[in-house]
Amino acid sequence: MTHPATGTLTAPAVARSRAELGGLLAGRGTVVLVPTMGALHEGHATLMRIARERAGADGTVVISIFVNPLQFGPGEDLDRYPRTFDDDLALAAAEGVDVLFAPVVAEMYPDGVPHEGVASEAVTVQPGPLADLLEGASRPGHFRGVLTVVAKLFGLVRPDVAVFGEKDYQQLALIRRMASDLCLGIDVVGAATDREPDGLARSSRNRYLDAEQRQQAATLSRALRAAQERASYGVPAARWAAMSVIKAEPGVELDYLALTTTGLGELPDYPEPGAEGRILVAARVGTTRLIDNMPLQF
Repeated sequence: MTHPATGTLTAPAVARSRAELGGLLAGRGTVVLVPTMGALHEGHATLMRIARERAGADGTVVISIFVNPLQFGPGEDLDRYPRTFDDDLALAAAEGVDVLFAPVVAEMYPDGVPHEGVASEAVTVQPGPLADLLEGASRPGHFRGVLTVVAKLFGLVRPDVAVFGEKDYQQLALIRRMASDLCLGIDVVGAATDREPDGLARSSRNRYLDAEQRQQAATLSRALRAAQERASYGVPAARWAAMSVIKAEPGVELDYLALTTTGLGELPDYPEPGAEGRILVAARVGTTRLIDNMPLQF
């Protein structure tokens, strides 16, 4: 953060353990948390700015950096997920972050990571039927891992506010549901997806793409915008517009494309005028799996 006297940037205090985190947060004012897996980019910086605004001058902004093994399935990119701690620390300093919590796996899972199908006495969060759709159908157990680690972070940081990006829209919906259903008393804030100039949603996984794949990946946002433009004609027209864009790009291997209510429920083909919805997409470009979504207005 910026030192009030010198105007120079000072690095956030770094906590590697639960005890260090507790010491740094003792007696703090409003606490705002931004959970991340690191490899920070401008989209994360936007979340930190929102967090700084919500915390105010006297509050505390905490970001966590933890690549959570419980949310990765077999064959996913846990081992190669980018880890760029020094760059992350510099970005956090530039955005006025007060505390950076970067625990090792044993600090978050002292009894071992309770993988699906392996005997464990650990308590995990069962996310309910919404977690079996879309991302959950493609990545079984993913949201159990996400909600478990977010619940742990909420318990360790005890934030008043937590900020997440809308790019992971299903994740955001599930975290909001968990905070409400479990009476956690945390204001879960969603921030609009930050995009590259070509429309591609910012993601830590974008660095896996070469130049040609990068152009192919931008097809996803073009498809979503095409659906937005046709939404006034109903769901079939909006879906057709999006699929036409994706089918025209052979480098994009579609996983799913879904038009839903804002709560991820089923939409009628012709919603009432003024109704809102969401279009969500997941696809592979090369070996990289990307997701995106946009709002719909019917």
